[in-house]
Amino acid sequence: MASTDVALSSDTDVEALGALDAPTLSMLAALVDQSGWNQTHDDWALFASHGTVHAVRDGGGCIVASGAVLPMAPAGAWISMILVDPALRGRGLGRAVFEQCLMAVQRSGRCALLDATPAGERLYTRYGFVPLWRSTRWQRAAHAGARPAPRFDPGPLDLLAALDAEALGLARPGVLAHLAQRADSRVVRHAQGFAVVRAGRNARHIGPLIATHEAAAAGLLREIADSEPGPLFIDTPDDRPLLREQLQASGFVPQRTFARMALGDAVPQGQTAFIHAIAGPEYG
Repeated sequence: MASTDVALSSDTDVEALGALDAPTLSMLAALVDQSGWNQTHDDWALFASHGTVHAVRDGGGCIVASGAVLPMAPAGAWISMILVDPALRGRGLGRAVFEQCLMAVQRSGRCALLDATPAGERLYTRYGFVPLWRSTRWQRAAHAGARPAPRFDPGPLDLLAALDAEALGLARPGVLAHLAQRADSRVVRHAQGFAVVRAGRNARHIGPLIATHEAAAAGLLREIADSEPGPLFIDTPDDRPLLREQLQASGFVPQRTFARMALGDAVPQGQTAFIHAIAGPEYG
């Protein structure tokens, strides 16, 4: 396992949370709200049930910084949700919780992965992370002309989970099931692929969108855009010209960029050409 090339700090107490009760969820949700991110209580519940949520508290016991580690089989783990109370930024809390997340991944012998904003990329490079490929978040405002589609039971997810694992190079059937089986989620299937659409704090999120070729992905995106009247987010790899054309035709505009980054000796190798939208920067 490659080692970090900066000194790790140890003067901030970072706690690994257990089960998330209502007050804890409320404090974590406040961090999301303050940062303008899109995660919901369901997302925090997923991190707690399938991984570990790390947190820093102030003197009164209020959570003021967070991070999450989400292991994936066989040998990878996602680091995400590095959030800090805006009033306390610049004091090293985000760095402390990130380092705790990173040390947890390294102790497990897994490859550490994350999706970084440009500012985050500069920071994570100092720890030895290297960029693998890049993506862009696209957003679409509410579209009154869209006709809402009925939501059905997603049915068996085994084949979808297998295609997802082939694309990502990591198996995450429990994560996929949690995303797909929420009461407010939709799974849209075609012969060549599938997409999950779920609720978010600011917009419904499309992803993962996995398909064996880009034209099929563009068709899935068109169907979703035509049947979702509310605001939408989607995070797509940059090297997808057909998908970009469909995004523009469906009224999406770019919002921010991400870099997929990895730290470790054995970076998972998947069929990245099958990935047309990630599940989100918090899930890969």
